[in-house]
Amino acid sequence: MFFIFGLRTKVVRSGVVTEVCRNCGNQAAQVISRRVTKFSLFFIPLIPLRTRYAQQCTFCGAEYDVSRAEAERLPVG
Repeated sequence: MFFIFGLRTKVVRSGVVTEVCRNCGNQAAQVISRRVTKFSLFFIPLIPLRTRYAQQCTFCGAEYDVSRAEAERLPVG
């Protein structure tokens, strides 16, 4: 009997906001994304293990983690 299991991460783009980047200091579009890692069994995602929110600058490409509250607070447009 074989069991095929693993982890799968899905990235969902939540939106884009215009802010000053923490890294380069330029006013640029910041892409907000949510990453959900799930345990999968037989290629079927079953249990969410971890959820992370990230913000990436489109000018310099720097990416940093943001809290869930901060990601939901940002005015996405």
